[in-house]
Amino acid sequence: MNNRKSLFLFTIIFMFFLTGIKADDRHRQKLAKQLSIYNNIIKELDLFYVDSIMPEKMINKSIEYMLRYLDPYTEYYPEEKNEELKLMTTGKYAGIGSVIRFHTEKNSTVIADPYKEMPAYKAGLRAGDLILSVNGTSVVGMSSDSVSDMLRGEAGTKLTLEIEQPGKKGKKKVTLERASILLPPIPYYGIQNGDVGYILLESFTDDCAKKMRRAVIELKKQGAKSFVIDLRGNGGGLLNEAVDIVNIFVPKGKTIVTTKGKTDYSNDTYKTSNEPVDTVSPLAVLVDGQSASASEIVAGSLQDLDRAVIVGSRTFGKGLVQSTRPVSYGGYLKLTTAKYYIPSGRCVQALDYSHMIDDGRTSRLPDSLTNVFRTAAGREVRDGGGIRPDIEPKPEELSTLLYYLMQDMAIFDFATEFHLKNQSIDPAETFTISDEVYDEFRKYLRAKNFSYDLHSVKILNELKKMIELEGLASIAKEEVEALEKKLQANLDHSLTHFGKEVKAMLGDEIIKRYYGQEGEIVFSLREDPELKECYDILKDSKRYKEILSPKKSN
Repeated sequence: MNNRKSLFLFTIIFMFFLTGIKADDRHRQKLAKQLSIYNNIIKELDLFYVDSIMPEKMINKSIEYMLRYLDPYTEYYPEEKNEELKLMTTGKYAGIGSVIRFHTEKNSTVIADPYKEMPAYKAGLRAGDLILSVNGTSVVGMSSDSVSDMLRGEAGTKLTLEIEQPGKKGKKKVTLERASILLPPIPYYGIQNGDVGYILLESFTDDCAKKMRRAVIELKKQGAKSFVIDLRGNGGGLLNEAVDIVNIFVPKGKTIVTTKGKTDYSNDTYKTSNEPVDTVSPLAVLVDGQSASASEIVAGSLQDLDRAVIVGSRTFGKGLVQSTRPVSYGGYLKLTTAKYYIPSGRCVQALDYSHMIDDGRTSRLPDSLTNVFRTAAGREVRDGGGIRPDIEPKPEELSTLLYYLMQDMAIFDFATEFHLKNQSIDPAETFTISDEVYDEFRKYLRAKNFSYDLHSVKILNELKKMIELEGLASIAKEEVEALEKKLQANLDHSLTHFGKEVKAMLGDEIIKRYYGQEGEIVFSLREDPELKECYDILKDSKRYKEILSPKKSN
C-alpha cells in the first residue's frame, strides 16, 4: 500500500514538472515568434520604406516605449549614456562642477551654483554668468539639459566656453579642464538648537553610510544628545547603503529588508552586520513626498523598529528594487527585479504597474485597501502609499507670487545684482534681509515691470463662463464685476502679505553667492517649521516615548 502511495505521489509530481516544462517551452516559443516578427518588420522597413528609417533611432525608441509600458524605473542605457547610470549609483561624473539653469528672458543657460574648488569656480565663473557657446557651438535657445550633455565628458579633456558676465562689457572666452565631480551625499551636518546633531542626506551612493557613521561620531564628540536625519527630497539609491545607515542606530543582526522577485537571485534578506554607533539617543527622521526608495527603507525600518519618530509628509511610495544587467555593445538595462519588505513585513509601493493603462497611467492604492501591520512595540502601521509619518505638521503652501518670482528668475537676477554691489555680508547664521534690501527688491520688480497671474482670477474666469452658460450673467453682473476689481493683482500688497516667505527665498539665493551650498543650508534651517517640530519632540522625552508607544485601547 505504501509503495502504491509513493508511486502515485511521484506520478503527480512528475506530471506537474512536465506541465511546468511545457509552459516554459510555450513561453519561449511565443517570445521567439514575436522577436522573429519584429526583426522581419525592421528589415522590410529598411528595404522598402519610401524614406530612410534610421534603424538605430527607431529601435531605441521602440525599446524606450516597451520599457515605459512596464514601470518608470526600468530603463535602457546605451553605451553613450553609461555616465548617467554611473552618476545615479556613485554620485560621480566628469564636467565643470556647476548647477546650470535656463534663463527664459535671456533665452540661454546661466551658471546657477558653481561648486567651490571645481573647474567652473576656479576659472572665475560665478552665478549669473550667461553661457553663449560651448566649443564654438552656439547654445542660445538650447535647453539646459542639452547644454549639460555638452559640458560633460571625460575627465582631463578641455572645453572652451563663451560667456557674458553681469556688470562687464563684451563677451569672454574661458577654457576649462573637465574634472571628476563627486556630489557629496551629505552636503552638511552640524549641531543645531544647542545639542541636536543634524545630518542632511541627499543621496544613497557608494560609501554614504561610512560618511554618515563618521558624521554621527563627530557630532557626538561635539556634544550631540539627539539626532535628526533629513531625507526630504532624497529619491533613494543603493539598498545596501540604506541598510548600513539603519545599522548605525540599531543593533547588529536585525532584519531590515527582504526582497522578493521572480528568481532566486532576486530573493534576499538584508540584516545589520556591524556594531552600531548609537542605539539609545532620541532620533527623528524628516521626510516628504520626494523621499523615495532607499529613503523609505531607512525611515520605514526605523519606524518599524520603534527607533525613530518620523516627521513630515507621506513619502513617495516606491517599494521596487532595481538591478543593472549588461546587454550587447556596452549598454546596460536597469530593470525592476523585486519588491522590498521592511521589518514589519509591509511593502510601501503605492502604484500597481501590473494594471497600467495603455497611456501609461496607473492608480494609487486607496488607503481603504491597505493592510495593517505592527511595529516591534505593537504600533499600527500600513502598507501601500509610502511611509506615513508619526507627526505630520501642516505643510506651508507656496503662493502664486512665489512661484512666479522663481519662474521669472526675478529673485535669481536680483541676487546677482546684489552680489555685484556688496563685497561681503553677515555670516549665514545671522544674515537677514533688512527692510532696506527688501525695498530695493520692490523697486527692482517695478523697474522690470514684473507681473503675475492670480490663480483666483483664472478660477473666476471659469466661473464667468459657467454663469453665462446657465443664463445667470445679467443677474450676477454686479457681483462678478466687484469681485474682478478686488482680485486685480496688487504687487505691493502681495509683497507685504508674503514678506516672510519672499525674504526667505531671497536670503537663500543671496547667501549662496557668498557662502555656497553649506551657507544656504545653514540659513534655510533657521526658519524650518518641520525641523522646529523635531526639536520640540526630541527635547520632550515624555512626548517622544508616547509617540513610539502603542496607543492604549479604551
